[in-house]
Amino acid sequence: MLAKLSPRRTVRRAARRHTVAGAIGLAMLGAGLPTTSADDPQPDLTRFYRQKVAWKTCEGADPHDGPQCGKVTVPLDYARPGAGTLDLALARYRASGEKRGSLLLNFGGPGGSGVTELTYGGDDFMGLTDAYDVVSFDPRGVGRSSPVSCGNNPYGGAPVIAGTDETLRDPNAVLRQLRTAAEQCAKHSGPVLPHIGTVNVSRDMDVIRQALGDDKLNYLGFSYGSRLGAVYAAQFPDKVGRVALDGVDTLTESLAEQGVAGAAGQQVALDDFLDWCVKDVSCPFGQDARTAREEVARLVRSMDEDPVPTAFSGEFTGQDLVGALSQALYSKDMWPSLERALASLVEDGDTRGVEAFATGGIALPGLRQGTQKPSPSADGGLVDQEDVPLDNLPAALMAINCADDPDRPTARQITRNLGRLRALYEEASPVFGRFRLTQVLLCYGRPKGTDFIREKVKDVDTPKMLLVGTRGDPATPYRWTVQTAKRLGPSAVVLDNKGEGHTAYPSSKCVHSKIDAFLLYGTLPASGSSCGPENGEGAAP
Repeated sequence: MLAKLSPRRTVRRAARRHTVAGAIGLAMLGAGLPTTSADDPQPDLTRFYRQKVAWKTCEGADPHDGPQCGKVTVPLDYARPGAGTLDLALARYRASGEKRGSLLLNFGGPGGSGVTELTYGGDDFMGLTDAYDVVSFDPRGVGRSSPVSCGNNPYGGAPVIAGTDETLRDPNAVLRQLRTAAEQCAKHSGPVLPHIGTVNVSRDMDVIRQALGDDKLNYLGFSYGSRLGAVYAAQFPDKVGRVALDGVDTLTESLAEQGVAGAAGQQVALDDFLDWCVKDVSCPFGQDARTAREEVARLVRSMDEDPVPTAFSGEFTGQDLVGALSQALYSKDMWPSLERALASLVEDGDTRGVEAFATGGIALPGLRQGTQKPSPSADGGLVDQEDVPLDNLPAALMAINCADDPDRPTARQITRNLGRLRALYEEASPVFGRFRLTQVLLCYGRPKGTDFIREKVKDVDTPKMLLVGTRGDPATPYRWTVQTAKRLGPSAVVLDNKGEGHTAYPSSKCVHSKIDAFLLYGTLPASGSSCGPENGEGAAP
């Protein structure tokens, strides 16, 4: 799920992750499992598995019941553990009841800071502290865990390469820009970049599990976090405890295929927003839904041709607006704020409202979105928050997505198919199509990604896992939940949430209670059971 994002939002609702379709597949930076033959000695990871986390109160937090911060050291390259290490930032809320272990959270993205999300937005998870230390972390390449960057320009100067007619007349110019973008990311990211990706993050999670003192991993993953949980189940089936996945990701579709699904899902969400907006006399696009859809598409085109000046002496383009819409539409709770922001843009040329949604660069389907929050100060060995690159989130999102996808289009495929692909994406969404296509193409010029997820993450032999899919999810279509459950095998139990928005735990009382019942008490709903839609979201201002 790709689009514009910021690390955390004041709204408690789903918001994070997915991407792109069709005739070209793309992928990512080498993140495979260590390759060893039967005669090769296994790398010695003993020193990493003997760690214990030294927790201390996060700076500025309440020493009695506030979050604690810590770190875990992992090998840069699991095939060569002596070749370097990196430190992963952790945060936790301690168990308030009788502790049965730890529960690890991943909020989605990929590229979101788990430390920031948990320390500034942990209220939804306090019920789980009845039995667990609730823990999250910044995955490798993210936040304070050796953050990657593309030089504070995540697209290497090519944010709308797929969105202009000039690129169709000169596809080779697209290739040059894509190559430059990949080079900039490699230049600014350091040694972690070739070792980023979900396969290695899953191995990091097992080191974290042991460092927390747990025999089994108890886990709650949102959106992209469901991909991470599934990979862990395939790599460490005998270490799986209670695992719940909300907003389930695909394990088989290429980034290109995900992109079309993402564009179509975002278009449906936009249409739903406009149906709601036109019922209010303050809607900046009038009171007719069909006309409103045409007006939004016209606004994006006009801003691409003639960007609007911003309060910070920059320019806000139509593609910037699309990124802001991508972010805001993940949750109905944001609709009133989005309506006001769009009214200020249309009526006064004021970009501040929509810029607030667009801050951060790429939309992440995950759990929350909102204004950026500072992370707790770093412990020894971690990057200080002020040194985290401003483009870390979008840079990490692209790096991880590309690393997890084994496809790479050739230059010939791109030049031959660019026009047809753009038509395919624009058919899926006249507003979001070009934006999604650009994001897919950005894997060009990067090393080929792993095929482990597509080939090996299936038929897992684990205890039962709870998978939650939402019917109206604009980022992770419900069909992905069904497909992933079938692929994982009898271990997967599906809960059908007949609601709207991306992920369900923060917005549906029914889903929230069923996930908590499973994680706290081991009580599973029958596979195929459902939660009904809940009203009251997106009330008119």
